[in-house]
Amino acid sequence: MASEEASLRALESLMTEFFHDCTTNERKREIEELLDNFAQQIGAWRLCLYFLSSTRNDYVMMYSLTVFENLINKMWLGVPSQDKMEIRSCLPKLLLAHHKTLPYFIRNKLCKVIVDIGRQDWPMFYHDFFTNILQLIQSPVTTPLGLIMLKTTSEELACPREDLSVARKEELRKLLLDQVQTVLGLLTGILETVWDKHSVTAATPPPSPTSGESGTVCPPRDLLSNLLQSPSSAKLLNQPIPILDAESEYMCSLALECLAHLFSWIPLSASITPSLLTTIFHFARFGCDIRARKMASVNGSSQNCVLGQERGRLGVLAMSCINELMSKNCVPMEFEEYLLRMFQQTFYLLQKITKDNNAHTVKSRLEELDESYVEKFTDFLRLFVSVHLRRIESYSQFPVVEFLTLLFKYTFHQPTHEGYFSCLDIWTLFLDYLTSKIKSRLGDKEAVLNRYEDALVLLLTEVLNRIQFRYNQAQLEELDDETLDDDQTEWQRYLRQSLEVVAKVMELLPTHAFSTLVTHHREGNQEPDSLPAHVARVFPVLQDNLEVYLGLQQFIVTSGSGHRLNITAENDCRRLHCSLRDLSSLLQAVGRLAEYFIGDVFAARFSDALTVVERLVKVTLYGSQIKLYNIETAVPSVLKPDLIDVHAQSLAALQAYSHWLAQYCSEAHRQNTQQFVTLVSTTMDAVTPLISTKVQDKLLLSACHLLVSLATTVRPVFLISIPAVQKVFNRITDASAQRLVDKAQVLVCRALSNILLLPWPNLPENEQQWPVRSINHASLISALSRDYRDLKPSAAAPQRKMPLDDTKVIIHQTLSVLEDIVDSISGESTKSRQICYQSLQESVQVSLALFPAFIHQSDVTDEMLSFFLTLFRGLRVQMGVPFTEQIIQTFLNMFTREQLAESILHEGSTGCRVVEKFLKILQVVVQEPGQVFKPFLPSIISLCMEQVYPIIAERPSPDVKAELFELLFRTLHHNWRYFFKSTVLASVQRGIAEEQMENEPQFSAIMQAFGQSFLQPDIHLFKQNLFYLETLNTKQKLYHKKIFRTTMLFQFVNVLLQVLVHKSHDLLQEEIGIAIYNMASVDFDGFFAAFLPEFLTSCDGVDANQKNVLGRNFKMDRDLPSFTQNVHRLVNDLRYYRLCNDSLPPGTVKL
Repeated sequence: MASEEASLRALESLMTEFFHDCTTNERKREIEELLDNFAQQIGAWRLCLYFLSSTRNDYVMMYSLTVFENLINKMWLGVPSQDKMEIRSCLPKLLLAHHKTLPYFIRNKLCKVIVDIGRQDWPMFYHDFFTNILQLIQSPVTTPLGLIMLKTTSEELACPREDLSVARKEELRKLLLDQVQTVLGLLTGILETVWDKHSVTAATPPPSPTSGESGTVCPPRDLLSNLLQSPSSAKLLNQPIPILDAESEYMCSLALECLAHLFSWIPLSASITPSLLTTIFHFARFGCDIRARKMASVNGSSQNCVLGQERGRLGVLAMSCINELMSKNCVPMEFEEYLLRMFQQTFYLLQKITKDNNAHTVKSRLEELDESYVEKFTDFLRLFVSVHLRRIESYSQFPVVEFLTLLFKYTFHQPTHEGYFSCLDIWTLFLDYLTSKIKSRLGDKEAVLNRYEDALVLLLTEVLNRIQFRYNQAQLEELDDETLDDDQTEWQRYLRQSLEVVAKVMELLPTHAFSTLVTHHREGNQEPDSLPAHVARVFPVLQDNLEVYLGLQQFIVTSGSGHRLNITAENDCRRLHCSLRDLSSLLQAVGRLAEYFIGDVFAARFSDALTVVERLVKVTLYGSQIKLYNIETAVPSVLKPDLIDVHAQSLAALQAYSHWLAQYCSEAHRQNTQQFVTLVSTTMDAVTPLISTKVQDKLLLSACHLLVSLATTVRPVFLISIPAVQKVFNRITDASAQRLVDKAQVLVCRALSNILLLPWPNLPENEQQWPVRSINHASLISALSRDYRDLKPSAAAPQRKMPLDDTKVIIHQTLSVLEDIVDSISGESTKSRQICYQSLQESVQVSLALFPAFIHQSDVTDEMLSFFLTLFRGLRVQMGVPFTEQIIQTFLNMFTREQLAESILHEGSTGCRVVEKFLKILQVVVQEPGQVFKPFLPSIISLCMEQVYPIIAERPSPDVKAELFELLFRTLHHNWRYFFKSTVLASVQRGIAEEQMENEPQFSAIMQAFGQSFLQPDIHLFKQNLFYLETLNTKQKLYHKKIFRTTMLFQFVNVLLQVLVHKSHDLLQEEIGIAIYNMASVDFDGFFAAFLPEFLTSCDGVDANQKNVLGRNFKMDRDLPSFTQNVHRLVNDLRYYRLCNDSLPPGTVKL
């Protein structure tokens, strides 16, 4: 006894020292080692049992329980049965004796340790494990303890970890399912008893100024009469919410936690009774009971406030239970009625939450609710719409339109932005549901739309209001428009999600989307700049803000330093700021809706679209002419960005209509209309002044993108003859003009090149004016590449002396433009690509001549290879075979093993990028059909396997590997006959004659490299390479080839099985299982008769008997689902046996 006491004191001292601030890490490691060694001792548990019953030190208790946990989960098999019995007897007694005094985390840990024993021994050796739990729950003194044990049992036994055999996992689940009905009955009883006991005392509450909302009388027109079938349930749900004491609250929260976990895995069945569901809904009401929370805070004490929070928490837990049931997609027929009842009861709660009365607005009510409760409620609504709406909508007694009314109120009174975003997601799901319903049942389109029309119009109006400062300034000013998250600011996300909803409504109700917002349009006389009367309905929300913007001209005065906006009063500036922000948002809305004017509806909606486009052209021209982007304002930090943004958004909105303009261009070609010419010319007048270094980047880039769309999408014949376009040509080709920022320069050059290269629509080949366009294009490229071509070393001047940095700038500027020009026409007609290559030919030759000189400058090499890669992808036919061969040969000569090693090992990410681009170029080469590049195959494979692969094979870094393996895959996939010569006889007598094998060593080396890649930790490479092998098998029957079948097949299966056993790539379990099946299915007999026994024989850490069991349990199923199930069972049980064997004490005799 004395020694136990001494050990306890020593342990307490060690634990205190370990957690002391002053203890060094080295000393902590020593103590850790000491404690680990103690825990490994046979019989250490006895001391720990003594420690648990004799100490009050939390650290000591936690350590002692960890020793037990380790013993049960890792060493239980080797513990003598007498000791097991003692442990099974002592730990529950300890729990029962001390559960009220132990800290909650120690008590929970002790519960888990006892449940761990049950996981191993129930029912065979621990037959009363579950009975004890049920008894604890049924005894009022220990009910909370029983509920904690029950929840822990559900967590640990229903979805156990890997350390059990599959058979045991299945047994445990079956045992638990047998108990479900009893357990649910007990939990229902606990919740009902608490409710009924406290409801009696709450039956006649004292009158209170805020109690009106919970009265039992409903107005006859109330939605409730629709939402609930039976008055009895309505009456039940309208009872006042009882005030629970702390103990009852705690017990109910434990019961609801148990239910939530049970519902996560038990199937929907009759065990989940109507009375249980009703009881859960009673508790869900706690979340929306503001009165009780107020009483708690009025009564003052902090204990009452905590009670109020606890009550809210009961509501959250009850909603968690409801959502667990809601998330199950597979609903048995007999459970559908229960679901309907659940929905009706939840919508009663939704109605309660969104009910207006004198004391509360809906928003203030939602603000007072627990944030978690609102989140859970939103989750419920999302699950209802995404999973169950299609099922429930057909019930006549379920009023979907009324539900949407409630959802509308709930959405637009959300107290937080995140809550509003979540509700918009629900509307998006609903709109997608309607769209797909209409598409699948075209006959019902009118009926469906008529049913929902009012709700959709209301939604559209309110969402548009919410993005405008005029209606929603306070909320919009809270949004962050500076910090980027996922490439967008909070404001951009808000606007984008809102506009997606607007666009989806537009798709369903196109005419209404134009006409519903008339209320925003000021009635009365049209001003000269306003929309024509017949389209006053189209986008009237734009109207007022446009008038403000177009009216700014009268306030511009000339000052000494330029032009100034003469609006200075603070209030006027604020109103102008709001109006400009709204105009910017609404211009984005107009742009987002462009797609609904093209295609089949082009003619029907032509006049509406024409008015919108004319207005956009006018707005852009106005902004460019009076140069609002350069005007001085009273509040430059606010108004100047606003003016620039409106101008940029008007250009972007106009760009969105480029497909409509292209369709108009086709029609105009037939009718030769002047109206179209004017639209395009005026647009160019608006764009050209902005292509300048003096214009802010945001505006400049918007103008450039619009120019590119006109040149690429619209392609009017007359574009090149417009004076404004001529001006842009002159500016870009003028060597003395200041260069635009890189991105803008690239875009403008792309536009000018496309004007000359792309075929004009609806014109025959002989009217395309190719000769003159070809000359113009050559002179454009010549001007753009002038400085670059001067870099070429010649016999007279072998190397011009220019600072390296200047040379690099010229290379970067020229190649970025040329690469983009090639990329933009790579999918176009042969004629366009021919002209492009003729213009570029000299620059390409200069690039090849410069390449060797810059081989050690990886940043330059990177840009040059990018250029060549784009050339190979887009213009390899135009470059011709001899020159292409010269390029490939140059590269192969330059990338020696030493150069590759330098790039990969010493030049960091840029060097690796260079090698990756080189390999990408080779990928294009090996994919080329025909015999032209076949002579390069041996040297490409040799480069891969003898030079690149040895450098990267052992490096943990994934750099270069993905590109190398893609090159190897493409080499095999597109050049299969290089390895397997298929004869006519073999193809006629498929399966009799084997294909002739060539280049066998190279094929084997490639396959070995693939096999090695599966032993490395990089999961992306593993997934990619497994996909490549599976593709080769699907397309080329790789696994059936004799060389693979006889020398490699079972090596691959072995590697993949080992990967599963080691759990190194667990995310790919399914893909690996399918690949093993596809390989084994080539020779099932060989797999079952030879491979499987051999694999088991080679497995270490399991004895002969266990190997026999593993072999017997692997059924000889030959269908995919059963086979992969057997594979995962084998892997699980092999790991389990190893774990068991590791836990046995040394020298244990295994029978």
